[in-house]
Amino acid sequence: MNSALIIASLPIALGVVMLGLGLSLTMDDFRRVGRHPRAAVVALLCQLVVLPVICFGLVLAFRLPPELAVGMMVLAASPGGPTANLYSHLFGGNVALNISLTAINSGLVVVTLPIVVNLSAGYFLPDSATLGLQFDKVLQVFLIVVVPVAVGMLLRTRAPEVAQRLNRPVRALSVVVLVVVIGAVLYGERANLAGYFVAVGLAVLAFNIVSLLIGYAVPRLAGVDRRAAIAAGFEIGIHNTAFTITVALSPALLNNAEMAIPGAVYGIVMFFTAAAFGWLVTRRRAQKSVPGAPTPVELG
Repeated sequence: MNSALIIASLPIALGVVMLGLGLSLTMDDFRRVGRHPRAAVVALLCQLVVLPVICFGLVLAFRLPPELAVGMMVLAASPGGPTANLYSHLFGGNVALNISLTAINSGLVVVTLPIVVNLSAGYFLPDSATLGLQFDKVLQVFLIVVVPVAVGMLLRTRAPEVAQRLNRPVRALSVVVLVVVIGAVLYGERANLAGYFVAVGLAVLAFNIVSLLIGYAVPRLAGVDRRAAIAAGFEIGIHNTAFTITVALSPALLNNAEMAIPGAVYGIVMFFTAAAFGWLVTRRRAQKSVPGAPTPVELG
């Protein structure tokens, strides 16, 4: 990535995405977790514990180069993205649960991301003395993730009319930001793009599919209702790739273009796999509701 302007604007772009999330949140979204704890706890455990472990195993199985391996781990540690809310709405998931999980994960990432990044960097790049997220870098993650969310929530509480007017254009801008960020990464690394896709494409696809299935199957096995399980599947399978890419590219954070590649590839793949996943669970539910239709095999 040679464009200093793009790199410098990444934290601002991510701030716009997180502001859009904040405009859709209220404190009741957090209280809802207390009223329905099982679905939230199971989904959070999958997101924070199971995914990084599985991603680490996939990275080893596919024998990824060290920088791409760390980039995959950054992806695994990233919170769910606002796009998960849209998919959940389209395919009958519990959108309120999505919003709650996205909000909580976006706050917890300030703690969980440094742990995952530092451990993975220490394992895959042991000779890199400067790579990692120490306190000053964690503070910057806090400023570009949590603060915009808090500002958006404050606007919605204190100036609901302003928040309502801003909500739709900021959401649209968030989608534009995601597309531009992914496009900029791919364009900046175009000379090595074919090699990167060969190296990381299958690993990203496998991780994406496993994330969606685990996000749905584990909650179902834990007795969570179908709508909440669909929401968890999208929340765990759709990551905030703008966040992943910002962490990888920002000079104040990891400052490594190669580590941004898994996030950029994932940001493309997840739209198609999430749609296929949504179609599958919706089709199974529709078949189950048709009198005389054969009973489908439950996922998980």
